[in-house]
Amino acid sequence: MTFEFNNVYIKNTSTISGPIEAKGPLNKYFDKTYKDFYINSKSLEKSEVNLQKESIETLIDKENITKEKIDILISGDLQNQITASSYAAKDYEIPFIGVYSACATSTQSIILASTIIESKKAKNIICTTSSNNLVSEKQFRNPVEYGAPSPKTKTFTSTGGASILLTNEKTNIKITSGTIGKIIDLNQNDPNHMGAVMAPAAADTIYNHLKNNNEKVSDYDLILTGDLGIYGKKILKEYMDQKYKIKLGENYNDCGTMLYDIKNQKEITAGGSGPVCSALVIYGYIYNEMKNKNLKKVLFVATGALFSPTFIYQKQNILSIAHAITMEVVKWVI
Repeated sequence: MTFEFNNVYIKNTSTISGPIEAKGPLNKYFDKTYKDFYINSKSLEKSEVNLQKESIETLIDKENITKEKIDILISGDLQNQITASSYAAKDYEIPFIGVYSACATSTQSIILASTIIESKKAKNIICTTSSNNLVSEKQFRNPVEYGAPSPKTKTFTSTGGASILLTNEKTNIKITSGTIGKIIDLNQNDPNHMGAVMAPAAADTIYNHLKNNNEKVSDYDLILTGDLGIYGKKILKEYMDQKYKIKLGENYNDCGTMLYDIKNQKEITAGGSGPVCSALVIYGYIYNEMKNKNLKKVLFVATGALFSPTFIYQKQNILSIAHAITMEVVKWVI
């Protein structure tokens, strides 16, 4: 299902990164970086709460806006019961909606917020997401202290917090459409190969977004998925060509391959993942490129693997989903 938005604009963004992301090629686009995973906290789980809170506070400070002017806060993360989001939201006294689409949480939040703003039920909504590598590893795979080897197809969960302020007040960058994806199951069950799990969902959503908007790949300056990594990116291109006869060319890239210097950062194998991976790329690098009008129309397709270790142990496939938004630089007459 695709929605058209006529009155939803990006007011500003904020990005807080962890230590590994700070060593990557996009570090200059982050508002703040940390040198360790604990983020001034006594536990890793609490550190992710702080990442979200810092991204929200940074965004509010940038706009010099009071929290009373924020109608709704929408956020989600990878922790069980999205606890990082709930604990981050409790101090703001802003009406809260918690969401979960794994690594596709950012676009899910934006589509929901845009729909509410378009309906004229709210004027200003903050969407926030986060992840912490060490929290995610021990929840979904093994604690890093266990020392389990990483297969070359495994992506690296990013550490950080990122927020975006959407508004009905006109700015130069607009959310013009959004597509809600479907649950896709193509018999994938390897938690160390998320690119293969999520690529079919990305393909389905890209195809439907283009079809529903009567668009072509060439209509976009850039099409971005997140986060398939280097292997998932290749699978997506082949899958799109074979199933939909759509070729993704030079204007396609993946956030998981952009956030890190994969060749030189030894911690990284197949690229980045986690809800904040694509959010750091979009809210940092892409947003600044659009503000400078180096990019005028971007399709952002965030991808999520919907699974828990419990279902893996019960020999169930890993399901996937992808949601898409179109961001455009616009002009208007005042």
